[in-house]
Amino acid sequence: MVTAAAAAGTDAAERARAVASAVLDPEVPVLTIADLGVLRDVRVEGGRATVVITPTYSGCPAMDAIRDDLTTALTGAGFAEVQVRTVLAPAWTTDWISAEGRRKLAEYGIAPPSGSAARRSAPGPIPVRLGVRCPRCGSTDTREVARFGSTACKALWECRACLEPFDHFKAF
Repeated sequence: MVTAAAAAGTDAAERARAVASAVLDPEVPVLTIADLGVLRDVRVEGGRATVVITPTYSGCPAMDAIRDDLTTALTGAGFAEVQVRTVLAPAWTTDWISAEGRRKLAEYGIAPPSGSAARRSAPGPIPVRLGVRCPRCGSTDTREVARFGSTACKALWECRACLEPFDHFKAF
C-alpha cells in the first residue's frame, strides 16, 4: 500500500523533474538540458530538490548558468531548498543527446553529432568522416573551417553547395 506521504513525495519528484527538464541550455537555447543529456537525476527528499547534472566537458562555462537557472526554476515552482550537484563520471557523451535534441539542433542550424561514441571507441577500423551534412540544404559537400565554433563544443563548418557557414556539434 502506498501511503499519502509517499504519493506526495512521488508527485513532488515528478514535478521537480518536469521543471528541471524544461531548463534551456544557455549556449544552444533551443535545447533543454534534458535534450542535451546534461540532466542526470532529480530527487526530492523532504522539502529539498536535488538535481544532478554532468557537463558536456569539464571546463564548460555554461554550468554556472545552468545551476542558477535550475535554482531559479525550482524555487519558482515552490521548492524551498534546491541543491544542484555536478558529477563528472561517467563523462558526458554526445550519445546522451536525445533524438528530439538532435532534431532541434538541425532545425536550429547546427549539425548534430553523428556516429556513436561507443562505436568510435571499439577496436577495429577508425571511422573517417568525409563530410558533415549541412543543416540548411542537406548537402554533405562541406568542409571544416575552424576546429572551434561559437563554443568549444562546436566546430565551424562551411557548406560548398549553399555556401552557408554552420556549427557542427562535435562528437565526444
